[in-house]
Amino acid sequence: MYRITLPEIGTFDAWRDAARRALAAKVRPEDILWQRGAGAADLFGTEATEFPDVASPDRVTVPKSFLSTVRLALWHRDPERFARAYAMLWALQSAPRLFEDRGDPRVSKLNALAKEVGRDKHKMTAFVRFRDTGDRDAPRRRFAAWFEPSHFIVEPTAPFFVKRFGDMDWTIHTPDLTAVFENGVLRFAPGIEKPPLPEDATEELWGTYFRNIFNPARVKLKAMQAEMPKKYWKNMPETAHLPEMIAGARARAAEMQAAAPTLPPLRASRVTARLSEDRRGPGEVHGEDRLADALDACRRCPLWQDATQPVPGEGPVDASLMFVGEQPGDREDLEGRPFVGPAGAVLDRALDQAGIDRATVYLTNAVKHFKFVPRGKRRVHQTPSADEIDHCRWWLDLERERVRPALIVALGATALRGLTGSGTGLLKRRGRIEMSGDQPVFVTIHPSYLLRLRDSDQRLREEAAFHADLRRAADHAAHLAA
Repeated sequence: MYRITLPEIGTFDAWRDAARRALAAKVRPEDILWQRGAGAADLFGTEATEFPDVASPDRVTVPKSFLSTVRLALWHRDPERFARAYAMLWALQSAPRLFEDRGDPRVSKLNALAKEVGRDKHKMTAFVRFRDTGDRDAPRRRFAAWFEPSHFIVEPTAPFFVKRFGDMDWTIHTPDLTAVFENGVLRFAPGIEKPPLPEDATEELWGTYFRNIFNPARVKLKAMQAEMPKKYWKNMPETAHLPEMIAGARARAAEMQAAAPTLPPLRASRVTARLSEDRRGPGEVHGEDRLADALDACRRCPLWQDATQPVPGEGPVDASLMFVGEQPGDREDLEGRPFVGPAGAVLDRALDQAGIDRATVYLTNAVKHFKFVPRGKRRVHQTPSADEIDHCRWWLDLERERVRPALIVALGATALRGLTGSGTGLLKRRGRIEMSGDQPVFVTIHPSYLLRLRDSDQRLREEAAFHADLRRAADHAAHLAA
């Protein structure tokens, strides 16, 4: 029987090294007694820091999930945690996928220990309250705090405070361990009883703020204590006000209700009207003016905040061909019309080559607001995200229902996603007829692609191919409309 004593600082690393040596020496889990820190000697335990020599120990491999779980579980106060972890390590050598079985009681127990430690670490980062203990004129401020964790979490949690408060010196005292950070160096010392920390002038200010943000109409004691258990209250300055605020919550809520206005302000009715406008179905918005007004009030995604204006579609509502691009560009954003910028000029030439009169087709975009990043005086185009395309699909569906074209031409991947739900594999799908609901969609490139080509020969080939695509689309639309 071996007895392994692990240090109180660096416990995990020490356990890992000892477990590797024990596994290499093929020491069974039941033959080891584990403990953290000095303790009473076991009647049957023999102190051992070295196991029998092994000529060529096997390489130890474990799942990443096991290692991350054990890194947390070993800081638990459960006296069997080290033995449980080693027993699982032993079992994994013959059953490598055992840790995937959450129904196994050994796996379940280790995960439960890790979860409790993780929760305790979160509580420490949330409920530690520092008090100023140094000279305000010193080059580095000095603070101290007292905390009573449920488990041995000071060592693994201290790096959080180093990162957060690296510009000051601080000490966190606990009954088990003390973390000291001075001049950029972290060290640990033995735990102590609660020290007499001085009063902090900022605590009164913090208490005032806490009282003012307290909402008496939403007091839920069970939910509050689930997130902030009572054991932490005695060491937090703001919680001293809780009993008084809870006791008067019902009366304060009644006062708030009595003081509330009986009629909503005018701005509330305007917001309600706008929301109802946005929530209406496609069949409830009729006419160009109604569409423009509704689109101007659109707040479905954040793009409206930086754009000059939304850009609705343009063209006859009985058009047999509808062209759907990506989004407005800089010129479109300023003028409020689709395809009037450089890409629009390319499209106009292609329509002319294909024998299509622009005045007879409906032009629109999958996204109605210009997405860009400022670069000096320029606004550089940015591709819309999947969420932005999906949020704007409501407007595209509305236009499709109003126009009911014989054929829709998807210009580029963004338009293709807005129409079919997927914009991947554009070049492989180019020239095909796909379906979007009950409407056929012809797939081709966006005219801006031609503007990005630097090789003149390649540009001529691609322009000719684009013109051919539009001729095919026109022929197919005429066939469908006949």
